[in-house]
Order: sequence, then C-alpha cells, then structure tokens
Amino acid sequence: MARKSKSFSRRVVPDSKYSSSLVARFINNLMWDGKKTVAQRVFYKALETIEKAAKEDGYAVFQRAINNVKPVLEVRPRRVGGATYQIPMEVSSQRREALAIKWLIRSARARGEYVMEEKLAKEFIDASKNQGNAIKKKEDTHRMAEANRAFAHYRW
Repeated sequence: MARKSKSFSRRVVPDSKYSSSLVARFINNLMWDGKKTVAQRVFYKALETIEKAAKEDGYAVFQRAINNVKPVLEVRPRRVGGATYQIPMEVSSQRREALAIKWLIRSARARGEYVMEEKLAKEFIDASKNQGNAIKKKEDTHRMAEANRAFAHYRW
C-alpha cells in the first residue's frame, strides 16, 4: 500500500455501440493477448444471442446481471497479534463492479458450451435471474463475511 500519494484510477473510454464505460471495462477484462476486436465481437454477439433467446434487450439483461452479481461485503485478512483474522468489510463501488465483471467472465469460461458467445450469453441470462456460478460466488462471499462477523471489531 502506497504511503506517499493517493492512487488514481484511469478513465476508461466508453465503447462505441452503447457509450458505456461499464461495457468497455467488461470488454477489456474479456480480452486475451491484446485482441480487443475479438473480445468486442464475442461480447456483442453474446448480447445478440440474448435478444434472440430471451426476447429481451441484451444490454438490459447485461446490466441486470452485473447488478445482481455485485457483492456488498467481502472478507479481508488482518493480522492481530500472532493470528490472522478474516474481517468482513464493505466493498467500494469500483471494486464491486470489478469483482462482478471478473466473476461473470470466470464462470462463463468454466461453462460447458463450445462457443464463448453462447457461454457468455447463458451466464448473463442466469445471472439476471439470480442463478448460475457467478451468483453462487457472490453468495459464498457474503456467507463467509457473515460467518466472520464476530471479528468485525478488528476493522481498521
């Protein structure tokens, strides 16, 4: 942790289709080996697949999925004396989005479908209905924070 100066976050340029910085951040996290156009194609095709399958706006389903996956609490390790305690803490809004994006991408990649567009579309649909692996990860994080609530007084 830096002691001298405050860290700053870079502003992400919004994507061209939806003018959303959230979509741009999602695409940047989805990207592998600097292949941004491939990541954009995968994301936009996933939204098209959602529109065909769910007969609903793909962008709205994506936003609902992100909002459903955002965690409120997480545990952070803290050393007190000789022991390390898992302390429940609130998650900042920037980190909430980052965790939701990471969890959605990780759970989509772990799915059984063959094409990434289908994996991503199905994960978005599941997350928008409060189902799927990304939602399970959020619930596990909340359960861990709830279980360690007794150590909340060690918060700094």
